[in-house]
Amino acid sequence: MKRIVYINDESCQDLYCDNRVSNRKYTLLNFLPKNLWEQFRRFMNQYFLLIACLQLWSLITPVNPASTWGPLIIIFAVSATKEAWDDYNRYLSDKQANEKEVWVVKNGVRKHIQAQDICVGNVVWLRENDEVPCDLVLIGTSEPQGTCYVETAALDGETDLKTRVIPPTCVGLDSEQLHRIKGVIECPNPDKDIRRFVANMRLFPPFIDNDICPLTINNTLLQSCYLRNTEWACGVAVYTGNETKLGMSRGIPEPKLTAMDAMIDKLTGAIFLFQIVVVVVLGFAGNVWKDTEARKQWYVKYPEEGPWYELLVIPLRFELLCSIMIPISIKVSLDLMKSLYAKFIDWDEDMFDAETKTPAHAANTAISEDLGQVEYILTDKTGTLTENRMIFKRCCINGIFFGNESGDALEDVELLNAVANNIPHVIRFLTVMTLCNTVIPIKSKSGAISYKAQSQDEDALVKAAAQLHMVLIGKNGNIIVEVFAEINFNGSILQYEVLDILEFTSDRKRMSMVVKDCQTGKIFLLSKGADEAIFPCSNSGQQIRTFMDAVEQYAQLGLRTLCLGWRELKEDEYIEWSHMFKEASSTLVDREWRLAEVCQRLEHDLEILGVTAIEDRLQDGVPETIEILRKAGINFWMLTGDKQSTAIQIALLCNFISSEPKGQLLFINGKTEDEVARSLERVLLTMRITTSEPKELAFVVDGWALEIILKQYKEAFTELAILSRTAICCRVTPSQKAQLVELLKSCDYRTLAIGDGGNDVRMIQQADIGVGISGREGLQAARAADYSIGKFRFLKRLILVHGRYSYNRTAFLSQYSFYKSLLICFIQIIFSFLSGISGTSLFNSVSLMAYNVFYTSIPVLTVVLDKDLSERTVMQHPQILIYCQAGRLLNPSTFAGWFGRSVYHAIVVFLITIHAYADEKSEMEELSMVALSGCIWLQAFVVTLEMNSFTILQILAIWGNFVAFYVINFIVSSIPSAGMYTIMFRLCTQPSYWITMVLIVALGMGPVLALRYFRYTYRPSAINILQQAERSRGPIYSLGMLESQLKSVEKDVASLSINQPKSRSSVYEPLLSDSPTATRRSIGPSAFDFFQSMPSRISSSYMRNCKDN
Repeated sequence: MKRIVYINDESCQDLYCDNRVSNRKYTLLNFLPKNLWEQFRRFMNQYFLLIACLQLWSLITPVNPASTWGPLIIIFAVSATKEAWDDYNRYLSDKQANEKEVWVVKNGVRKHIQAQDICVGNVVWLRENDEVPCDLVLIGTSEPQGTCYVETAALDGETDLKTRVIPPTCVGLDSEQLHRIKGVIECPNPDKDIRRFVANMRLFPPFIDNDICPLTINNTLLQSCYLRNTEWACGVAVYTGNETKLGMSRGIPEPKLTAMDAMIDKLTGAIFLFQIVVVVVLGFAGNVWKDTEARKQWYVKYPEEGPWYELLVIPLRFELLCSIMIPISIKVSLDLMKSLYAKFIDWDEDMFDAETKTPAHAANTAISEDLGQVEYILTDKTGTLTENRMIFKRCCINGIFFGNESGDALEDVELLNAVANNIPHVIRFLTVMTLCNTVIPIKSKSGAISYKAQSQDEDALVKAAAQLHMVLIGKNGNIIVEVFAEINFNGSILQYEVLDILEFTSDRKRMSMVVKDCQTGKIFLLSKGADEAIFPCSNSGQQIRTFMDAVEQYAQLGLRTLCLGWRELKEDEYIEWSHMFKEASSTLVDREWRLAEVCQRLEHDLEILGVTAIEDRLQDGVPETIEILRKAGINFWMLTGDKQSTAIQIALLCNFISSEPKGQLLFINGKTEDEVARSLERVLLTMRITTSEPKELAFVVDGWALEIILKQYKEAFTELAILSRTAICCRVTPSQKAQLVELLKSCDYRTLAIGDGGNDVRMIQQADIGVGISGREGLQAARAADYSIGKFRFLKRLILVHGRYSYNRTAFLSQYSFYKSLLICFIQIIFSFLSGISGTSLFNSVSLMAYNVFYTSIPVLTVVLDKDLSERTVMQHPQILIYCQAGRLLNPSTFAGWFGRSVYHAIVVFLITIHAYADEKSEMEELSMVALSGCIWLQAFVVTLEMNSFTILQILAIWGNFVAFYVINFIVSSIPSAGMYTIMFRLCTQPSYWITMVLIVALGMGPVLALRYFRYTYRPSAINILQQAERSRGPIYSLGMLESQLKSVEKDVASLSINQPKSRSSVYEPLLSDSPTATRRSIGPSAFDFFQSMPSRISSSYMRNCKDN
C-alpha cells in the first residue's frame, strides 16, 4: 500500500487525517465505563465484585455489605483517580502542541494557523529553533547549498545535529517558486521506522520535467525535531497527527510480569481453590446440621418447606465469610511499594554520574524485585563496557606498521615524514580517512573547525587525518566536498565532488563513496569497513596477508579495526552503474535489497590501502563490577558487532573470562551448515566432559555461525547455553541480540540486557529487565529501557542493593498480606463450629473493614524501609544474592509456613478467647473484641519480629498503629448508637483481658521464637551469620567461618537447582524466612542425532544453570 501526496493542492487535502495530536486514553463520556472495564478485566477485581454483589443479598450476608464495598470502592477510586490525572496531563500536553502557531502556504501566501490544522500536502514554513509540527519532505532552505541542520534528541535521543538536504529536483528553487510549487509525492503508508523513508517525488511543470526523484530519510524533517543553525526551511507535510513516525511509535509497552508476580498469582489461585473446598465442605456440613440438629433446638425456627435455593444459602454465607482469604488490598499495597522502590533508585546519590550529570532513573516501576533474581546479563560492548570515546592509535599502510613502538601513530616520526614527503600510498590512505564518512565540519566565527559525527569511529578518523595535515574544511549541499590538505607545506586546497554515497548497513558492514577529483577529473571509489567486508572485495592480484596480520595484531590489543580501500573507475563504467543505482534508489519495493545488490556490482577489485586501529577504553569500575556480579552467581554474555579477537581481548581485560590455564575458550565457527554443526558438536561434547574440572569454560561464536545455529540447531545451542556461564557472540546484528535474549528466556532464566545505542533497543525491550546507559550514542537505549544509568559500574548497586532489598521486602509483604487475612478467616471458620455451622460472623462489619484497611495494612508498609543487612555488607558479600535468585523467600514452601502460622495463631486466639470469655455474663461483642485485640497484638509482634532494622517511622507505624487501635475503639465505645457502647471500657478495666492478651502473645509467638533461635544457633545461613556479626559489631569482613559458609551456601543452592533435598523441612524454614529453592526446568534432548549421550558430570558451579521440570 502507498500514499499519494499532492503538493500545495487544497482540493486533495481532506484525503488523510489532520495534524491534531491525541495521546489521551479517555474522554469525558467513556472514562467511567472504559476505566471500570479495564479494572474488571483482572480476575481478582471480578472476584471481589462478585463477593460485594452477593453481600447485597440480605438472606445470605453474614456481615454488612459495607465491609466489602467500602474497600472495593476506595481501591477502584484510587486507581481511577490516578488514571484520570495521568490522562489529564496528556490532554494538557496535546493541547499545547495542537494550538501552537505555524506558518503554512495558502493560495501562494504564507499564513499563521494552528498546528492541528495542518493537512497532508501543505507546505509548512519553519524558522530557526522552531519545532517540526509533523513529518515533512524538505524542499527548500535558506542555505544556498540546500542543507539544514536538525536536532533529533526528542526523537532518537542523539544529541549531535543531523544534516538534511533537499532533493536534487528542488535545487535552485527560490522562495517565490516554493510558494507556488506543485507536484506529487509517492510514499508508503505511515509506519514507525524513524530511520527509513522510501519515496519518490515528481514536480509538475513549469518547475521541472517529469523525472522521478528518489527520497530517503535524509530528505525529511520528522515531527518533534528542531531546526538549528538554519535561518529557515520549508517542507511538504506527508504524515500528520497520530500518523507521523513519532505518533506511530507511541503507545503503551507490553507490561512485564515479574517472577514474584507470577508466583503470587499462583498462590492466589491455590488459595481460591482451597477456599472453594472449604465452602463446599462447610456448606454441606451446615445443611446436614440444619436438617438434623438445628430443628431439634427450640430457639431455632425453620419453615417446613423452604425456597428452591435453600441449599445454597449456607454455602454462599461461607463463601462471603471466607472471601477475605484473598486480601483485597494486596495489589494496592504492592503497587505502592513498587513505586517507592523506583523512587529509591531515582533518589540514589551513589548512582549519580558526576561526569555526565546523569542520575539513575526507573522508568518501569513494576519490576524492581526482578533485579534481585537476575541470572543472565547480556551486555553490549562498545559504549557499555567501554567509554565509546575513540582515539586513533595505530595504523598499517601499504604493509608498513605505524605506532607500534610509540603506541601512538600520530607521534610516529616515520609516518610524519611520509606525510611530509608526499608518499602516494600514505596520501591516498589519508584521503579515504578524510572523505569516506558522514562527518559535518562546522566553522566558528573565529575560523576554528569542529566536527559533528554520528559515529565516534568516523570522528576519530577525521580528527586523526587533520592532525596529519589533511583537514576536512567543508561540505555543502551541492554535494561538493572541500578538503584542505597541508602537504609538504604547500597548503593547497583539494576539491572532490561526491557523486554517490553507498551507505553503511549492518548487513553490508561497509560504506563507500564515489568521488570525482576536481583537479584531474578522475573518478574514484573509496571504501571503508570491517575486514570481512573489505578483504573479499580486494584485487585478486594484491597480497593482503600483511593487512590480515595487522587486523589480528590490533584485535589482540583490544583495538577496533577498519580497513580502507579504493579503486579508480572508468567514466563509462561509472555512468552505466549510476543508471542502475538511480533506478534502484527510486523503487518503492525492496529498495534496500536492490541497492545492496547494485552496490556490490561496483565494490570489487579494491586496492587495500591499509588498516586503522582505534582505542576504546574500558569504563572505570567495569572489571570490578563484573567480578562481583559473577560472584553473585550471575552469568554474562557479551553481544557485540566487533571482531572476534577484539571482543576476546576486551573480555579478558574486564574479567569477563579468565586466561589460560584457569579459563578455556571454545570456538564455534563456520560458513556452512556442516562446518557449524561439527563445530557446535565438538564444543558441546567438550563442555559436557570438562564441566567437572575446576576450569572456567566459555564459548565464542560469530554472527555467520550464529545465524545458522538459530535456524537449524537451536535446541543444541540452548543446551550449550545452559552448560556455559559465559559466552562471547561477535559480529551479531540487533535482531540476533534479541533472539539470544528470547532463547535464554525460553529456559525460564531471568535475563537483564544492557546497552547504550539504538542497535541495542530490541535486545533491551526483549529482556525481562532492560537497562540503558545514557552514553555518547544518545538516549535511545535509555529511553527504551526499564532502567537507565550513567555508567556500567552502577549496575552492581542496582542489582545487589536495590534488587535484593526489593525482592526481600516484596516477599514479606505479599506473604504477610495473605497471613493476616487467613488469620481472621480461620477464626471465623473455627467459630462456625460453635454457631451451628451457619456461616455467622464473629466480627462486625466495621471491625473487619478496619482490620483489613487500617489496623494491619499501615504497619507492614514500612517494610519498604527494612534492610536485613547493611549496604556495605551486601556489596562485600555478593554471594548472598543466590538466595534471591533461587526464590528462597517466596515459594510454595515459604507460603506453606505462613499458612501454617495463620492456622496456629487462629487456634491460639480463638481457644484462649473462648475459654476466658465464653460464659453467660459475656456478650458477643466482648468475645469479638477480645479476639480482634488478640489478632492486633499478634500482628504487632509478628511485624516487629520480621523487621530486621528499625527507624523512627517504622516504630511509629507499628506501635503507633497499635495505640491507635485502642484510641479508636475507646471513641467508638463511647457512642451509644455504635453497637459497641462501653465494650472497650469494660474490657480494659478487667485484669483477665490483659492476661488473655499476654497468653495469646506468649503461646502464639513462643514456637516461632524457639524455631528461630534454633535456626540462628544451630543451622545459621550465610545471611544469619552476617546479621549476627553486624549486630555484635564484630570483624564481619574477615571471618573465616563466614567465607566457608558462603562457599558452601553457593554450592548448596547450586545443587538445589537440580533437585530439592528431601531431608530439609519445608515447614519450619519458612518461619525463619529461609526455604528451599523453587524447581527449575531442564532442556530437552539435543538436536543432533549424532551427539553421543553421556552421563552428566556437571559440577556444582554449573549445576545451577540446569533446570528440572
